Amino acid sequence: MRFLLLIGVGYAAVLLLAFLLSDSLIFFPGRELWATPESRGLVFEEVSFEAADGTLLHGWFVPAERDDGDRATVLFCHGNAGNISHRLDSIEIFHRLGLSVFIFDYRGYGRSEGTPTERGLYSDVDGAWKWLTGKHEVPPDRVLLFGRSLGGAVAAYAAEKFSPGGLILESTFTDLASLGQGHYFFLPVRLIVGEAFNTIGRLGGISCPILVASSPDDEVVPGRHGKALFRAAREPKSFLAMTGDHNLGFLDMGRAYIDGLDAFVESAFGE
Repeated sequence: MRFLLLIGVGYAAVLLLAFLLSDSLIFFPGRELWATPESRGLVFEEVSFEAADGTLLHGWFVPAERDDGDRATVLFCHGNAGNISHRLDSIEIFHRLGLSVFIFDYRGYGRSEGTPTERGLYSDVDGAWKWLTGKHEVPPDRVLLFGRSLGGAVAAYAAEKFSPGGLILESTFTDLASLGQGHYFFLPVRLIVGEAFNTIGRLGGISCPILVASSPDDEVVPGRHGKALFRAAREPKSFLAMTGDHNLGFLDMGRAYIDGLDAFVESAFGE
């Protein structure tokens, strides 16, 4: 009986810690920027701007290098680990496709101030959208929102609110609770995180073209999440069947991945 009581007390302690440290279990920010787009031979602009709540954020704007202008501008919402300097491969891919890129760090990541929370990340992308379409004067229908992993939930929030020209959800989960339950089956994850980062719940309110990219080999966000997002998305929609793991699959795919992105940009923006 005493043994069972100890187990119960221990489990209760784990639950309490999970509740208290839920944000620490979700976000894994990196502060040090280990490289810039210049290391890939890309011209870029350092950008400082404010989130909707006034938090000072940092990002990079990498213009396309085409005589006839860019095809569209990518507003890049990255995943939950590292910072913008860990996304140079993706920036380079978009650049080669003739796209300008505005990538920013959420609060608490890289050189951005503050501490990450779900509400804070939404405020961050609000500020990024305002800078891109306001100060930088990019028309909303020329913005391609891109979100990878956790960033897909942030991008979906922005797409529902602002109506961009297109949305890409890559390696993105349906909602945080469903993802967490798959990894932490012994915890009442939905009770802890509630409806946090509910990507699938926003898709009914998004009318722009959507590309869902997902891999059955993804060890972090299982492929069933991508399939569920695709089913829930409104037309026009496309699915890019990826291969490989969560972090390097898009690189391992090589040309097939790039061609999939290219085809979506052409269909969504007509170029």
